[in-house]
Amino acid sequence: MGHPADSHALIRVLGARVNNLRDVDVTIPKRRLTVFTGVSGSGKSSLVFGTIAAESQRLINETYSAFVQGFLPRAARPDVDVLEGLTTAIVVDQERMTPNSRSTVGTATDVHAMLRIVFSRLGEPSAGPGFHYSFNLPAGACPRCEGTGQVSEIDLGAVVDRDRSLSEGAIQVPGFTPDGWLVRTYTGSGFLDPDKKIRDYSDTELHDLLHRDQTKIRLGGSSISYEGLLHRVRKSLLSKDKDALQPHVRAFVERAVTFAACPECGGARLNAAALASRIDGINIADACAMQISDLARWVRGLSAPSVAPLLANLGRTLDSFVEIGLGYLSLDRPAGTLSGGEAQRVKMVRHLGSSLTDVTYVFDEPTVGLHPHDIHRMHELLLRLRDKGNTVLVVEHKPETIRIADHVVDLGPGAGTAGGQVCYEGDVDGLRASGTLTGRHLGYRAAVKESVRVPTGALPVRGAAENNLRKVDVDVPLGVLTVVTGVAGSGKSSLVHGAVARHEGVVVVDQSAIRGSRRSNPATYTGLLDPVRAAFAKAGGVKPALFSSNSEGACPACKGAGVVYTDLALMAGVTTVCEECEGRRFQAHVLKHRLGGRNIAEVLAMTVAEAAVFFATGLPAAHRILVRLRDVGLGYLTLGQPLTTLSGGERQRLKLAVHMAADAPVLVLDEPTTGLHLADVAQLLELLDRLVDSGRSVVVVEHHLAVIAHADHVIDLGPGAGSDGGSIVFEGSPAELAAARSTLTGEHLARYVA
Repeated sequence: MGHPADSHALIRVLGARVNNLRDVDVTIPKRRLTVFTGVSGSGKSSLVFGTIAAESQRLINETYSAFVQGFLPRAARPDVDVLEGLTTAIVVDQERMTPNSRSTVGTATDVHAMLRIVFSRLGEPSAGPGFHYSFNLPAGACPRCEGTGQVSEIDLGAVVDRDRSLSEGAIQVPGFTPDGWLVRTYTGSGFLDPDKKIRDYSDTELHDLLHRDQTKIRLGGSSISYEGLLHRVRKSLLSKDKDALQPHVRAFVERAVTFAACPECGGARLNAAALASRIDGINIADACAMQISDLARWVRGLSAPSVAPLLANLGRTLDSFVEIGLGYLSLDRPAGTLSGGEAQRVKMVRHLGSSLTDVTYVFDEPTVGLHPHDIHRMHELLLRLRDKGNTVLVVEHKPETIRIADHVVDLGPGAGTAGGQVCYEGDVDGLRASGTLTGRHLGYRAAVKESVRVPTGALPVRGAAENNLRKVDVDVPLGVLTVVTGVAGSGKSSLVHGAVARHEGVVVVDQSAIRGSRRSNPATYTGLLDPVRAAFAKAGGVKPALFSSNSEGACPACKGAGVVYTDLALMAGVTTVCEECEGRRFQAHVLKHRLGGRNIAEVLAMTVAEAAVFFATGLPAAHRILVRLRDVGLGYLTLGQPLTTLSGGERQRLKLAVHMAADAPVLVLDEPTTGLHLADVAQLLELLDRLVDSGRSVVVVEHHLAVIAHADHVIDLGPGAGSDGGSIVFEGSPAELAAARSTLTGEHLARYVA
């Protein structure tokens, strides 16, 4: 198909300056598949998400009534001269779904709602209308566990130290410090003696401390709420999803609380009436627990003219799950446990059945989490969306995906300030011949490691049965680079996060969001700012707190944020650079202090690579941290960049830089090639080698064939996904895996290195 020449068939971007883009001009053909490539930090996301998709969504929001706009997120217009030919943009990203115990794969899509209606019409005896089958509403929820499917038992020994008094710190719950207001509620309540050891309490005192119902007490002249410690722990810690807790609080919950399936509903979350309602002997909880591929078959076997259109729609949606390689999930799987790639594909399900055309679909590395065996299915979907008459924009590094593009935009040449330019625009053959970094690496092949390291020991895993694992016994070798691989849903994460991570000394470095806000940045997160602030303070003879934009030195106008948000009521709000500090975040007198000729704002504006050179002499504590950040491939980040702007892969590499200093004996990395350009993968492999050579054991969950080829030891799970997976199908060196060709991974590896 030739590209249509008329201007209506093009999206034109002129003078884009979002983040590091340097007056970028591009012309993107509509109703085609365009892939955006370039090293991590080259400006792909700034162009695709920050400019094109952001402006499309902003323009759509402006078409709603003022009343509706009041509820929508507000965004300023991206910094760009001209944007023409935009159509409605639908962004399908890799943000993980909110870890919420009430959100499942079924509720996150529309499938559970459809299934509820099917059961309300066909179930015998009927439990009532559709909402009577919902575990998130009182009409359907099990009264004992309130629809969560779990009840919790708290170990008293972990909550209170019986050999201490309250004033000696008997309460062992995070946040309850002896001089804090939470403990003062108990010591000043009048019910308890603050200096009496807990083991000497009477039954009444013990009841008041642990189980007393909410009651009002007077404390320091005001009326406050008092309730037993166990009630408080349940409300404040156990009502939240475990993954949403801070690490030290999560560790306490894991130590102090055991969760068991609710005895009343058996973990099914629903009340007796909903569970008694069956179709051909199956209730709605049984249906949600089935693997989706099996459920699709079951739904196709139902024939009921009264709900025929609904059954057809439900069947089509379930088939979409299977098509994009998610047939191994079940509808009752908690949404928060999905990986970024799985979450992205679940979001895709909603768009596949859509009749909309002329939409711009924007995907962020849609092949993340996919085994080479599954990637072609994702490609078929992207092409199907295009062939329906949509514009498909994909940010991607995998050469297989770049090859199916109608049009390629390659950004670079480097990252951060060294990027932000278009290096190539055109078809794939032209990219190959272009000589750009991406073009040169398109045919990149890693050789299988000839000689592998000898393990120094092993982490034994016995009888692992999490999720779909079939009582797996495996010894994970120590002192080497081990790669755990297998198709999506084969049980890799269950093995690594469920069984391996439980061993002492194992640190898991994943891609989940970093706790912290737009006020946190690489300098604060890594602890780099502490020695830098101390050095500034020493040089100027002032307090270190002056050099924190979250403390005394902050500009009062923007409170150290560097930007001011203006709410324009009926119109989109505007974020403007603070006029007082001109975006520097600090008060003017703070910026007069200099270190090596630079002030603190100039230091925070440096990239990691620049700062590593700047601090190479004179501040070894800062230099060590910067070298680690550079080693993990984050040399292009600026020290003051808000953490909220980092991608999943960048977040993982930032955590890795911190953990490299902590000397954890075993590091587990979850798909560390996410977001890495082909040219950066070689650097990652060097880093993994250095970690192992320094005496660490490294376990990587990965699909990237270059990483598998580079391993000392491969553990391959399968043979398929879900109930067809959960077994170890190969253990050994990558050379043996490729030679045997006995598994899907072995097949692809043999082809890759041939």
